[in-house]
Amino acid sequence: MPEVKTAFITGASRGIGRAIAKKFAESGIKVTCTSRTAKDLEQIVSEIEENDGTALAAPIDVSEMTAFEEAVKKSAEKFGSVDVLVNNAGIVKDNLLLRMKEGDWDSVIDVNLKGCFNGIKAVTPHMMKNRFGRIINITSVSGMMGNPGQANYSAAKAGIIGLTKTVARELASRNITVNAIAPGYIDTDMTTDLSDKMREEMIKQIPLGRIGKTEEIAATALFLTSDAAAYITGQTIAVNGGLYM
Repeated sequence: MPEVKTAFITGASRGIGRAIAKKFAESGIKVTCTSRTAKDLEQIVSEIEENDGTALAAPIDVSEMTAFEEAVKKSAEKFGSVDVLVNNAGIVKDNLLLRMKEGDWDSVIDVNLKGCFNGIKAVTPHMMKNRFGRIINITSVSGMMGNPGQANYSAAKAGIIGLTKTVARELASRNITVNAIAPGYIDTDMTTDLSDKMREEMIKQIPLGRIGKTEEIAATALFLTSDAAAYITGQTIAVNGGLYM
């Protein structure tokens, strides 16, 4: 089994993407970190390098195919390959369906779902050339069970699950696995900003009685890059404390 040496991670400047970038770098993987602006990437790249890791900053809008392809090309030129893609970039623009603006629907679909499509299209030629690859798409419990006020987000995340299954079938013969991780409520900026009462109500829904940690999602992603996960493809791994079974 080829050794995983490099990874391309979108939405790596904060939250789950940041945790994945740090976890991968700690394990010796060279990481390309993306976000919309270069300033957002400075801190995570510096942290990785200060801990003897190797990182490259690539500011891109994942909804733009040409920019994605250029960033992947630069990553491959610098590190020699693109072994792993983590499609993590995502945005929310919540509202009840009847109040949701068309632009809010479009932008969430463009970043969350089209961004995954763009990433897979961009890395696949590199992975096919090497006859090896690991693609990890970050979906959400919202894409599995729905969530009021998130018609756009839930639709995008459900779409990622379907995309994952289809591409897994298409690329399996090239030794490329494609899986998704569906986090539940995770301790990120989104949950930190909630009131204490809202957090308490959220926790009541979770059988394990707590909000998840970004490091737990990162550990799952790292597992999917390992030899131990070589026979897993087309799957959605729920990491949600039992919120949805």
